[in-house]
Amino acid sequence: MSLFDHKMKDLHTMLHNKEVKVSELVDESYKRIAEVDDKVGAFLALDEEKARTYAKELDEALGKETSRGLLFGMPIGVKDNIVTRDLRTTCSSRILENFDPIYDATVVQKLRDAQSVTIGKLNMDEFAMGSSTENSAYKETKNPWNLDYVPGGSSGGSAAAVAAGEVPFTLGSDTGGSIRQPAAYCGVVGLKPTYGRVSRFGLVAFASSLDQIGPVTRNVEDNAYLLQAISGVDPMDGTSAPVDVPDFLSALTGDVKGLKIAVPKEYLGEGVDENVKQSVLDSLKVLEAQGATWEEVSLPHSKYALATYYLLSSSEASANLSRFDGVRYGYRTDNADNLIDMYKQTRAEGFGNEVKRRIMLGTFALSSGYYDAYYKKAQQVRTLIKQDFDKIFENYDVIIGPTTPTPAFKIGEKTDDPLTMYANDILTIPVNLAGVPGISVPCGFQDGLPLGLQIIGKHFDESTIYRVAHVFEQATDYHTKKPTL
Repeated sequence: MSLFDHKMKDLHTMLHNKEVKVSELVDESYKRIAEVDDKVGAFLALDEEKARTYAKELDEALGKETSRGLLFGMPIGVKDNIVTRDLRTTCSSRILENFDPIYDATVVQKLRDAQSVTIGKLNMDEFAMGSSTENSAYKETKNPWNLDYVPGGSSGGSAAAVAAGEVPFTLGSDTGGSIRQPAAYCGVVGLKPTYGRVSRFGLVAFASSLDQIGPVTRNVEDNAYLLQAISGVDPMDGTSAPVDVPDFLSALTGDVKGLKIAVPKEYLGEGVDENVKQSVLDSLKVLEAQGATWEEVSLPHSKYALATYYLLSSSEASANLSRFDGVRYGYRTDNADNLIDMYKQTRAEGFGNEVKRRIMLGTFALSSGYYDAYYKKAQQVRTLIKQDFDKIFENYDVIIGPTTPTPAFKIGEKTDDPLTMYANDILTIPVNLAGVPGISVPCGFQDGLPLGLQIIGKHFDESTIYRVAHVFEQATDYHTKKPTL
């Protein structure tokens, strides 16, 4: 049995009872990475020397006043678009292949303050653009449940590392489903918080009005602990919300009696695999048995979410990624004759095909003569999508449906068909457009591959979705299953 099979609170107790040391937890992580990461490919960079040195310092601090936090001594992996001081951050792109940040993202600083141990940086789709982690410039991450299949994306490394037992928790980022979709594919728990709940300072921007950092864990309780640690208003991020951070753990009451669940008919409609539909219906029966009720509802504008998302996110990406030009940091071409040529060649050589595709789409949507027809119209539809959610939440506590329309697909199966690849996020994208929180928890298997149940809540009501997710988790055993590597 791995140490990481224990919940965080149990590891915390073991540490303080001197049954285990922080250095042993860190050893466990690096030992497992050495055993399986050549197959899985979750990590891009390891911080082994610093992590082991810090672990010894924490061992000496054990039992003192400073060692009380539940994240004390816990090993964690960080997605490679979240900047880490003196630890290379590439966004899985050639254009940042030599970028060593001089500061920490706010979430990383919060983890340092909580005395967790950063193990390394995790692979992802380049600049978080993708649904399979096949767009990384450096390596392919594979699904631990079946190495012929993708782990999802863009936080594929974050989900695969937890599923493979390399680290107990990771941070990912979610722009259109990039935490929840890989969590579903890899059979782990992944939460996208309400927009503004967690600071984006130090998260390399893809689409600033959609991006959110969130936790990926083995179980719901650990997820709540991790969100607790990284939440809160940040003066460095003008979009972080000045709202109180509740005690998410107190929401795990085990009681959903009287809770009202909405199930959008669009989330169980055309394109959703029959086995996925059945797993959701079976999950609803589990919650019914615990005292909740559910009814079918409609989110009529969700059918426009995919087109709306790709117009808005690509438009924001075209602006955000203009800073990568070879002047201040990152990759610079050796083949330029003049300044303009240097810009062109650097970006042509530094960005991958998917990033170029979205920059071109976004630049077109923002261009003179097309702005009103595309970008402005997409913003108007986004408002309608948000209003659909607001209307449902007037009468219901949570919305439930599948996280993805199918289980994971084979590596290489959809790389030549971007539109089909984009459709994998069709059930997660509306949540980002509306800015509400959503979680994916394991709810079944198909042909040995995990399926995910998505639970969506009201703005800043992560407590309720944690409560529902925890009740479901306690009534099932899907979260206890582990892949054999």
